[in-house]
Amino acid sequence: MTRPSPLIAIARALSSDVDRLVFAPPVATTYNPLVYARAPHETYLARFGSGTKEAVFVGMNPGPFGMAQTGVPFGDVAMVRDFLGIEGKVSRPAPEHPKRPIEGFACKRSEVSGTRLWGWARDRFGTPSAFFARFFVWNYCPLVFMEESAANRTPDKLAPAERAALFEVCDRALVGIVREQKPSIVIGVGAWATERAKSALAGEPRLRFGTVLHPSPASPRANRGWSAQAEADLVGLGIDLPR
Repeated sequence: MTRPSPLIAIARALSSDVDRLVFAPPVATTYNPLVYARAPHETYLARFGSGTKEAVFVGMNPGPFGMAQTGVPFGDVAMVRDFLGIEGKVSRPAPEHPKRPIEGFACKRSEVSGTRLWGWARDRFGTPSAFFARFFVWNYCPLVFMEESAANRTPDKLAPAERAALFEVCDRALVGIVREQKPSIVIGVGAWATERAKSALAGEPRLRFGTVLHPSPASPRANRGWSAQAEADLVGLGIDLPR
């Protein structure tokens, strides 16, 4: 049997670890796309995760119409299929929330955060290979949390004991990713992700941290031209961008 690559091994271990966790109400349903969207997720890791990276971008957790559908961080269907060139089998989670069906690459809804982030990568770098030669994108937490109403519940809103158990395994995975890719800087997509990265990677030597504005449509700032603001953040962190 062929041994998985280091990043795939990290993802599989993380998937097993989070599957053992239990979440109480108001969390009603939890999705783990590392299980039901494993094929496209591992394609993403195998195709784009190898080698040393200049920077690793860290997001919070999957969006309902992004990574929840495709297994790829910020994984808007059109961007994953047409820009990243990834498509693969996605099964149905069990249980599945009736108001949040998983349709995989047949999903017609757009994930605005993903269209903004990967759209910027496409417009600025031209090709996935040019972007991933320097950067990688990883979601700190792989789980989607939904309340009975199907409202999204972010990891920071979990009960303290649940957060502690979740953060322990997510920290371990992020440390593994960083040790494999050896970036000089880890960049949180949003302030929360930056704080989690700082905590998880506190023992890693010579590692810098920074933040870019989150591309969520819930952010009034992001709705006033996310790409320009994100680029200003990156330039402020010393990241050279192609002209």
